[in-house]
Amino acid sequence: MPTNRQTAPSDWYPSEVPVQTVTSSAGARIREVLLRTTSAALLNSRSGPSSSALDSTEGLSDIGTKKSLTVLVADNHPVVREGLVALINRRSDMRVIAEASNGREAVEAFFAQRPDIALLDQRMPMLDGIDAVISICEKDPTARIVIITSYQSEEDIYRAFRAGAQGYILKDAMVGQLVECIHAVGDGKTWIPAQVGAKLARRIADRELTRRETEVLHAVAAGKSNKEIGSSLDISEGTVKVHMTHILEKLKVTGRTEAINVAVKRGLVRIDGPADE
Repeated sequence: MPTNRQTAPSDWYPSEVPVQTVTSSAGARIREVLLRTTSAALLNSRSGPSSSALDSTEGLSDIGTKKSLTVLVADNHPVVREGLVALINRRSDMRVIAEASNGREAVEAFFAQRPDIALLDQRMPMLDGIDAVISICEKDPTARIVIITSYQSEEDIYRAFRAGAQGYILKDAMVGQLVECIHAVGDGKTWIPAQVGAKLARRIADRELTRRETEVLHAVAAGKSNKEIGSSLDISEGTVKVHMTHILEKLKVTGRTEAINVAVKRGLVRIDGPADE
């Protein structure tokens, strides 16, 4: 991943606001949105249904005056993909110019067709949605990408925005919310549903696991002992114990079982491996 898309963990810690400072382009977008809107999002998520646009939706009422946005739709399920295409093409203010059934096709279609907006399924074969975002943004940092998904774990949301996505919408969203999302991102804004914004704020506040700690955590979730983990990672059993101590501290838990439960809930590990959406 390019240097300008990586952010030191300390840059993601909150003080009086959800995010204190960020240095990456994706992180800057998250900071801007959360500084202005997360408090309202948290309030709305507690009090019931609310507007899903956390970024400003000013101007969306005059959608009819906007140019027609071109859209790439990528989803590995034909019924879902065709439904999204039909829904978008029914409108006069947007049209689908490319489709893809996996992440690799999505990246190729993006650069072949250059849509205004890429609407990417998060879990796809060949290349998942997050990796597709990274691949696109590495070559075109100005790309406008929305992740559409059934998953809303803190880690999934965090990875999507850190990769460079500007929108994150759930597949059970109302049609009007999808339209708002596409237009908001098309206008260069960041669009986050209230419940997603609340989870993103919590994830940013969490301490980052190192790559080695993540490897150890995955091995623990797979049922390996400290000795087995040390052997597989070519480190001593004592080093594994040190990593486990750090993992427990960062996840704010007291034991391995609780660590696995929290990690699964947050999306840090998946017991059954990647699942199709």
